[in-house]
Amino acid sequence: MGRPVEPRARSRLFSLSDCLLKYLLFFSNLLFTVLGLVVLALGLWGLINKESFAQEKIGQISTDPMLVFVMLGLVLSTLCLSGCVGALRENCCLLQVFSATVLVLVAAQVLAAIVAFSLQGQIEGYLRSGMLAAMVRYQDDLDLRFITDEIQIGLQCCGADNYRDWEVNMYYNCSAPGVLSCGVPATCCVDPLENGTVWNSQCGVGSQQLDEFSAQSVIFLGGCLGGMSRWIEQHTGLIGAVGMVLLGVQIITLFITTRLMDNIQCIKLQCYIWSEKLQDNDI
Repeated sequence: MGRPVEPRARSRLFSLSDCLLKYLLFFSNLLFTVLGLVVLALGLWGLINKESFAQEKIGQISTDPMLVFVMLGLVLSTLCLSGCVGALRENCCLLQVFSATVLVLVAAQVLAAIVAFSLQGQIEGYLRSGMLAAMVRYQDDLDLRFITDEIQIGLQCCGADNYRDWEVNMYYNCSAPGVLSCGVPATCCVDPLENGTVWNSQCGVGSQQLDEFSAQSVIFLGGCLGGMSRWIEQHTGLIGAVGMVLLGVQIITLFITTRLMDNIQCIKLQCYIWSEKLQDNDI
């Protein structure tokens, strides 16, 4: 009887370029697997730290921003781990799952870009609804508060359309009791620092009662939706370039995976033919 070709012998049949592609796919997927696990851990830490799994909060977990990190980390780590193990072990089944998922993601991104382009007029409405919802829960959700503050500081804006939008918040509403009534967050203030060192959290108190002329020296009057639109218009080229690079990386990854699977199948066929020849010679 002929002796079968050892699995280790298959790796010697790879050309130098094929070996480079194999380990390039392995190490790139290993890197993104680690990145996915970090994102997953960050999301879980955020949920646990806020006690989102507690019985009284479990019903609101579907709207928790940290859930996005959990899902993104889980999908990224699982997908890249399949590509990583598939490349290392030359497992066509895992590589097929990996390539099929990447192909679906590429198609989904292209479709999302087309839909976003065709619904430009409605996107502003969705952003306004999301911004107002975050403002309503500003005091109750630390993640939404952080995101809102960063937007207002980065874009030097206040509210969705203007500073009076903060009336939707129960604490900043003019009919609310307390010192925050008819005010805005400190991140709306033009200069929230006193003497350049101390953060004055009360700098926006009573700002909604001021007319625009008086308020402009204290807070930013413009809404964040306008700031977002201007930022997107100013960075359209950069956004497009980043999107094309990410899409290109995924297409190249798909090409490398397909090339590796073809080589594995070819080598398996060669090994089978050689094994048959050895059996014939022994006979």
